[in-house]
Amino acid sequence: MLNNYTAKYVKISSGYMGQLVEWPEVVTEGETLEECRQLLKDALHEMVIAYQQQGQEVPVGGALLEQVPVEV
Repeated sequence: MLNNYTAKYVKISSGYMGQLVEWPEVVTEGETLEECRQLLKDALHEMVIAYQQQGQEVPVGGALLEQVPVEV
């Protein structure tokens, strides 16, 4: 079964932090955006394996994100 997950990235002082919207426990940091993307994919893969080994249900991906403008 193939799930697609929504990742969000935030610029931080040491580089980038990445986190999955549908599965917030999957979070990582990298010096570059590309490194962060790869580390997030690796973390997701490891979490899926851990959940399967423990008999836990893997969260379903496919969130819909929308940017909401606000005047400040």
